[in-house]
Amino acid sequence: MDRFLYILLAVLLFGVMIAIHEFGHFFTAKLLGVKVNEFAIGMGPALWSRQKGETLYALRAFPIGGYCAMEGEDEDTGDPRAFARQAGWKKIIILCAGSFMNLVLGLVITVVLFLGITQARVPVITQFADGFQHEGADGLMVGDRIVSVDGHGIWLYADVQTYLSRNDGEGVDLVVEREGKRIALKDFPMGRYEYELGNARYRGFGLIFGQVDDLSIPERIRQGCAQTFDFVRLVWMSLGDLVTGRVAVSELSGVIGVVDVVSEVGAQSETVSMGVQNVFYFMALIAVNLAVMNMLPIPALDGGRVFFVLLNGLVYAVSRRRIPERYEGYVHAGAFVVLLALMAVVALHDVWNIFA
Repeated sequence: MDRFLYILLAVLLFGVMIAIHEFGHFFTAKLLGVKVNEFAIGMGPALWSRQKGETLYALRAFPIGGYCAMEGEDEDTGDPRAFARQAGWKKIIILCAGSFMNLVLGLVITVVLFLGITQARVPVITQFADGFQHEGADGLMVGDRIVSVDGHGIWLYADVQTYLSRNDGEGVDLVVEREGKRIALKDFPMGRYEYELGNARYRGFGLIFGQVDDLSIPERIRQGCAQTFDFVRLVWMSLGDLVTGRVAVSELSGVIGVVDVVSEVGAQSETVSMGVQNVFYFMALIAVNLAVMNMLPIPALDGGRVFFVLLNGLVYAVSRRRIPERYEGYVHAGAFVVLLALMAVVALHDVWNIFA
């Protein structure tokens, strides 16, 4: 498949993710009696629209998202069914519903992909590379199953590499399962060293995981669910790395950069089928990423709005007063401008990287 078609597929999937996000807001708003003025799929000029009851349903020209316009979303319009007049718990459900739908989308895509996998490698040590110095009853042994690394549960084989690679060279806290018992190894030396495996030399941890198990349908579903929540852990880990400086801000990518990477991965796959599967895999990760990021307590995001709902409830409980809506609006508007500026900078950086 031509790379352009993969780009088109990635853009369409982005649009689906945003449309599903907005559908979460729409569905819960309708369910809880909030007036919805318009629900649109796509952005830009309307290609088709139909008024049904109080809501205008529209299909718009650019397949890059959608929106759910609720009455009184940013200010009290006097309508008793306006969003601003709803109880706090209703607001929180409506605001969280979009991210919940993104999480469900990521879960569904991942589980469907895993249903096509009949075998999987498991985190059970089957061999050590020549020169590995920590084999034995007081260390690691063949047959040990890695249960956790530095407190992170090992749900899939890939988790072993992910969390071992983050060790600081001062030792790793491992938990292994051996003959039905769990054994804790504190500050276990697991740095990367030069090892020999057969006639080849490589730099790694010296552990060989050669066991491959057949997967039943329930096990495939379980692994798909585990991979989805691994995505959640990956997003939180990336945020932590960004805060601590382990990852530079310059390494951030926006929609343009992500579409470029996804399309490249698809185009370089051996077959069209594998390319499409790889694109969907990345889009599942991005759907989960959107679910987590959107719930951060940052103004202008749904998480920021939830934070203000909770803050308003606390202020009212203490002082019997509420934060004036215009002040909250100023905060969200200012944050939205900052987010747009950041998105513009990241987009320019993505374009520069592509052409450079």
